[in-house]
Amino acid sequence: MPKVLKADGMNKCIGCFTCMLACAGVNRQDHSISKSAIRVRTSGGLKGKFVADVCIACSDERACAEACPSGALEPRPGGGVLLKQEKCIGCKSCVKACIVGAVSFDDTTGKPIICKHCGVCTRFCPHECLRMEEQDNAI
Repeated sequence: MPKVLKADGMNKCIGCFTCMLACAGVNRQDHSISKSAIRVRTSGGLKGKFVADVCIACSDERACAEACPSGALEPRPGGGVLLKQEKCIGCKSCVKACIVGAVSFDDTTGKPIICKHCGVCTRFCPHECLRMEEQDNAI
């Protein structure tokens, strides 16, 4: 069964950004947190809790894919989308369309940064704030 990323343990997050570094390093071969598909930030101010902006793996209406004029975002089994780099024209429509703000844009490559729910971030989180959850195989 396919799995999707869940960030339901963020009350334990200390803001170490290890998840972001792991994601960027493994998936983008870059050690900048700006290249990560997961975004950890404070909920407000210095005393705010940490929250994670992550793809929620939409399964019915994938707004990012629907907004893509080139068909570069294809449905992923279990929810979410996969980016077909060769089809992407770098228009940023997916960034604007994502209902949870989980799609960012890499100005270096001219392509969006899309979470593929690989689970790398979960394996490197020292406090188990993130987890992978099995989904049905519906597309």
